[in-house]
Amino acid sequence: IHRRGGPAILADCRKLRAGHYGKGLPTGRAIATTAGDLDARWVIHTVGPRYAREDDRSELLASCYRESLRVADELGARTVAFPAVSAGIYGWPMDDAARIAVETVRAAETDVEEVRFVLFDERAYDAFAGQL
Repeated sequence: IHRRGGPAILADCRKLRAGHYGKGLPTGRAIATTAGDLDARWVIHTVGPRYAREDDRSELLASCYRESLRVADELGARTVAFPAVSAGIYGWPMDDAARIAVETVRAAETDVEEVRFVLFDERAYDAFAGQL
């Protein structure tokens, strides 16, 4: 996102860190910045939880999607594209991440008209497609 969106997104993120979010955005929360050079109006940032077998953090992961949709509603966004939050370097098992994402988005009360899951590879696509 930063590479394709250019320096404006990073500049907005730095402003947030210099202000209210000096310690970073809390896990499960969401906030919007400019989209820079992307073909979008905004980028909604969320911080997913790290996966841990011994600690059920699924509510935090679900919160990422709910909070992102809440921010989208505040902005008046009609479409939202999500990655598989936490399913990369944060280690969340893809099938479980897909289940939580799809169930949460389906249950959300939102004015967003279209939600897309933009996924990294065929394995992720298959996991999400299996939830639809």
